Amino acid sequence: MKITISLPDLHLTAALGRYLGEVARPGEVITLAGSLGAGKTTLTQAIGQGLKVPEAYYITSPTFSLLHEYPGRLPLYHMDLYRLNDETEIEDLGLLEYLYGTGVTVIEWPDRLGSLMPEERLHIELFLLSETARLAEITAHGEAWREKITAMQTNQEWQRRGNNG
Repeated sequence: MKITISLPDLHLTAALGRYLGEVARPGEVITLAGSLGAGKTTLTQAIGQGLKVPEAYYITSPTFSLLHEYPGRLPLYHMDLYRLNDETEIEDLGLLEYLYGTGVTVIEWPDRLGSLMPEERLHIELFLLSETARLAEITAHGEAWREKITAMQTNQEWQRRGNNG
């Protein structure tokens, strides 16, 4: 299942992320693709809000450390695989255990996973339209995410919350 959502401003981008964090369950994976500056970390920050990550924990890109872990309703494991070359490095670094753990894993630059890509995941590709506007192509892989995305389309309360800024 694939849908495209227009995110004309940062409020709606944040609302989408908060919704995803609110509906996420243990062991789920969200993969984020898009060019540098497309908003992957911004979306992850909002997912963290939906997961009730305390405000004292500022979510930043783990480009150089590869993984940041944050407490919340569920732990948030934020990976950035940009600096890795292939899946063997992911295995060697022990990052696989986070893909199926007790928290929610958000992965930037997921193409580096190769054959390690989880079958069940939510994939979001962000396209930069302007300084604040994005287009999100959201693909649900697996029944759990299909149900959540269908519910998101049916009940657009998340969009109303974003429009209220």
